[in-house]
Formats: sequence, structure tokens, C-alpha cells
Amino acid sequence: MLHCGKKHICAVVACIIFGSILICSWKDLQLQNNITRKFFPQATTASPAGQLCRGKPAQNAITALKDNRTFIISPYFDDRESKVTLTRVIGIVHHEDVKQLYCWFCCPPDGKIYVSKAEIDVHSDRFGFPYGAADIVCLEPENCDPTHVSIHQSPRGNIDQLPRFEIKNRKAETFSVDFTVCISAMFGNYNNVLQFIQSMEMYKILGVQKVVIYKNNCSHLMEKVLKFYVEEGTVEIIPWPINSHLKVSSKWHFMQDGTHIGYYGQIAALNDCIYRNMQRSKFVVLNDADEIILPLKHPDWKSMMSSLQEQNPGTGIFLFENHIFPETISTHMFNISSWNTVPGVNILQHVHREPDRKDVINPKKMIIDPRKVIQTSVHSVLRAYGNSVNVPMDVALIYHCRVPLQGNLPRESLIRDTTLWRYNLSLVMNVNKVLYQTVL
Repeated sequence: MLHCGKKHICAVVACIIFGSILICSWKDLQLQNNITRKFFPQATTASPAGQLCRGKPAQNAITALKDNRTFIISPYFDDRESKVTLTRVIGIVHHEDVKQLYCWFCCPPDGKIYVSKAEIDVHSDRFGFPYGAADIVCLEPENCDPTHVSIHQSPRGNIDQLPRFEIKNRKAETFSVDFTVCISAMFGNYNNVLQFIQSMEMYKILGVQKVVIYKNNCSHLMEKVLKFYVEEGTVEIIPWPINSHLKVSSKWHFMQDGTHIGYYGQIAALNDCIYRNMQRSKFVVLNDADEIILPLKHPDWKSMMSSLQEQNPGTGIFLFENHIFPETISTHMFNISSWNTVPGVNILQHVHREPDRKDVINPKKMIIDPRKVIQTSVHSVLRAYGNSVNVPMDVALIYHCRVPLQGNLPRESLIRDTTLWRYNLSLVMNVNKVLYQTVL
């Protein structure tokens, strides 16, 4: 958690006038454990009318800086620390090569530019890869509500050549949805169409209004399904061409194989998704498309989370145990003939889960209050304002239908768990509606 230290007054390092834009930079901004409110002197020169912000507007979800060691995703306004106002830029950096960055703030309406030195906080869960998710954090100048920021390796330069990013979350909003699911990243020509539709329809039955997908690539058929959900208003697609910038690995840990970042930059995408939905969603759910958090004591997520919050006041992170339902073990129930032509797994036919393994902790996925999270990894939150709680398995578990982890176990050693079937009537009807409008 961030803490405020005592106040200091920063000295102006340099003031450089480009045309009639005043640019001031401050040295040694101590952020994170020693964030302080700085004194920004009043500017004396205004920009010409119509030149409030220069630079090229960033067009892509991932923008490479000129050093090709820094990749910017998006900046977000963050005022959760008392007495300080920050811009937190979600990015990806080389953990050794990127030592110094500056935020070039654009301050309307007079167009002055303030340059603030950034603290580069590479997330601790890099798993050995040279590149990792990072927070690039800058104090915002006083008497300024910057709408845009550029990131540069130097406090000096020509702003016309810098990509310019809109600072999101600056305007407070009321929650438009209760639950948003973040899925990152869809890659490998993804074609598990039937299971994806089943997961989407289960999310909606459980109370989800929005699913954000960081899409690298998928099959043509899957594109048709995504188009349907986008037009329906359920899905938001964030293009995620990370392999255009870095050598990506489909593994989560570094294999000494020359790759730069693990699992298609999943951690950076998850962090971006949290901040992207911080002001518009009451809860954010971090899981994969083949995972469903199944409540056992409640009919849906809203009633489950209301109960969990009541029992755990002050908690912002709720962790749910992952349990494997191997796709290799099936039942003859719900063998729906029209579904057999659709590529992918029929989850209704897989209701046997693997038993817990001795001395092996089941990984977890999360439902979080995004306003209480600073940094997240895949299976846990790295830094937060609120407490975390492990949700008991008798309250909910993650139904994860995939290839087995304990493939040698005979069928009789698995645990028959038909919790999913409680939803079968609605699920079958809803999946059929989608299939007839997209695939069949």
C-alpha cells in the first residue's frame, strides 16, 4: 500500500520554452513509499489559441516508444492517496534497460506543458522474463487537470514527435454494471467456440453485464461469435497485438528460449482491465474463458458477493479455488446433436472433477473491488488497499473444464459434481439462441 511522507518543495530543474509553450521539469519525485505534494510555480506564458495539446494521438492498445524497450498501454487518473493526485500509466518495460521516464502533462485550457519525472514500478511477478508489466507513476501538477500525457525518456525534446495519450478515469462516473469479466489474452487462433459461448451465457446467467477480451487472434468462426456479442453489447474487444512488439511465450514462466514476456502479456492486460473498469463496474472478475466461478449456496454472483461482503467488511479481494473438470471424462447427458458440429467442448457433459492433490495448493482466481487494487498478478493481488479472503469451497468453486492435470486417475477416483446442471435449462436455451444466430 502507498503511504504519504512529509511534504517537500521541489526545485525547478529546467524551464524550456518551445514556441510559446512553457515546459518545466522537476527532479527526484519520490513516489510510492514517499509520495509528497509538490509546489508547481505559476506559469507566465500561455499557448496560442487552438494549440492546447500537441503530439500525435495514440491509436493502438499497445504503443512502443522510440527506445523499443518501453510499451505504453494506457494512463489512468488515480486520486486514491490522500493529498496527492497521480497519473498511473500501465505499460510493459524491460526490467533492466528502462531506468528513466518522464510524464509530459498537457494542461488545458492554456496549453502549458509540465514535465514530471516518473517512478517506474515493475511488477514483482515477472516469472523470469526480461519484460514485465509496470506502473509508470507521475505526480500531476497543481492547478492543472491534464487531459493528456506523453511519455518520454528525457525532460527535453520536441513534443510534436511524441505519442499523446488520453488520461482515463478523470471524470467520476456512477457504476454502469455490477460485474465485468476480464479475459486475457485470447491467442493461438482460439477456436473453442462451443465452450466460449457456454461460458458467456453462464456469466450472463450469474449476473455479468460486460466481458472485456484482450484479443491477439482467433479463428474466423470465433470472430463471428465475438461480433455477435459485441453487437449485443456484452463484449468489449481490446486489440492485443503484443507479438508485433515482443517475442511472446505461451508459457507463464521463462524457459531460456529467447522469448521476452510470458503468456502474451497477460498480467499487463489484467492490470489495464482493472483500471479501465475502475469507475464503471462494481466488481471485476479475473478469470479465463474456460473458467466459471460457480456459487454453491447462492443462485448468482450478486447475492453471493452481498453475503461475502457482509461477512468480510473491508475486504476488496475474494479468491476462489480452481478445480479441474477434465474434458477427457464425459457423460452421455446433454448430448445435443446440433452442438456436435460446433468446434469446442460441451461443458455440460463434464461433471467429474479431479480430487485435491496432497501438498499441492489449488491456484485461485478472483472477484475484486477494482477501486481497492493497485497491482494484480494472475492468481493473487500484489498490492491493494483492502483485505483478501479465501472463499470456502462450500460457498463457491471455479469450474475449469480443460485437459486433465491428473490424467492417470481412473474415472472412479474423480468426484462427480453436477452443480453446473442447476443452470441447464437456461443455459441450453440461451446457447441455442446464440448458435442459431452465429454458427448453425
